Amino acid sequence: MPELAAGWRDRYITDPSVINPAALASTAPRQRRKDARPQELLDAALALIVEKGFAATRSEEVAARAGVAKGTLYRYYPSKDELFKAMVRENLSMHIAESAAQAAQYQGPIAGLLQQMMQAWWAKVGHGNAGVVCKIMMIEARNFPELAKFYVDEVINPSKRLIGGLIERGIASGEFRAVPIEATVHLLIAPMLHMLLHEHSFGEHDICHETMTAEELLDAQMALLLHGLLADSSRT
Repeated sequence: MPELAAGWRDRYITDPSVINPAALASTAPRQRRKDARPQELLDAALALIVEKGFAATRSEEVAARAGVAKGTLYRYYPSKDELFKAMVRENLSMHIAESAAQAAQYQGPIAGLLQQMMQAWWAKVGHGNAGVVCKIMMIEARNFPELAKFYVDEVINPSKRLIGGLIERGIASGEFRAVPIEATVHLLIAPMLHMLLHEHSFGEHDICHETMTAEELLDAQMALLLHGLLADSSRT
């Protein structure tokens, strides 16, 4: 046992991280920097795509904006398409998955859940980066069919399944009258997309002078639709 202890002590005192505390101190910032790089690259890509469009944005420009070598960008995202897919997953897919998990656990009137989800979606997606990603995809989809298919599979279809499933639950419980589910899903989603496009286009220039907030518009939309959905018109 003394020999083992001595051997351990010899290795310990010759470890550079022990005899040179500066070496240990410098490791953590480097690791934090490495861990932050994927997000820095996504932020740089989004900023450039907003400025120039997806087609005109080059990978080397993204790397330069993020302050890294092009090889570093490719280490995380082998192509510009993969970079955009990561932006979609982070800003949109994640929120859809969270909403689906919450809906699966929810017990109560579906009308209230739909209202909560629509308001929460706008708060998370309508503003900021997620809304920008939606707008970019709507603009670029025609020119990039593979990315368009990815977006349909990753965002559009899961969203339709989530909302359609809630409507089906409301019909099955007798809370909603029987309605065409696909058409109702579109009626719920379409105003959101309109508001999103407005927010990230005209809204930045304050030229339309909207007289109501997006939240107020959502409340009006849901009140109108839900009074048409409820089986008993006296229930609110």
